Amino acid sequence: MASAVVLAVVALAYVGTEIVLSLFSQPGLLLSPAAAGTWLSGLPDQQPAWAIITVALLLALLGVVFIVLALTPGRLPKHQLTRTGRVVLVDNAVIAAALAQHVSDHTGIARDRVTVGVSGRVVDVVVTPDAGVPVPNERIRELIAAELDVYQLVRPIKTRVRTAQQREGALA
Repeated sequence: MASAVVLAVVALAYVGTEIVLSLFSQPGLLLSPAAAGTWLSGLPDQQPAWAIITVALLLALLGVVFIVLALTPGRLPKHQLTRTGRVVLVDNAVIAAALAQHVSDHTGIARDRVTVGVSGRVVDVVVTPDAGVPVPNERIRELIAAELDVYQLVRPIKTRVRTAQQREGALA
């Protein structure tokens, strides 16, 4: 939808520029409004009917696609939780932040060294340990699973825990 809006703004800016240039009796950038009107009015006589109908059908199809995209609900990055009989929608970023804080609180790893990403099917935990400090990947996996059980997600998701290596020369 954003690309359609950008294209519409660019097209309207171009048309506005051509109209202003025409009002000041300047030559058009590509085509003056009068020349464009003449071209459009002569189009049915200059092109075969099948070409005009084909282009019209393609434009109508494009319009229908945009209308359907505008009216149907999009796929938002959210998960459903069932708690006390009520359904709650929670953004994936909120779940990720809560899981990262939970891992940090229970393992002693600094919060800024735990990165959690939540998608529709996977929780991806990346831990960047201090040099020489072992990371208990299985313990982290158990912590995440226990916390996800508390959330009571409608669709179960898998957990992937990885240990990232510190880059050379990175400040601790």
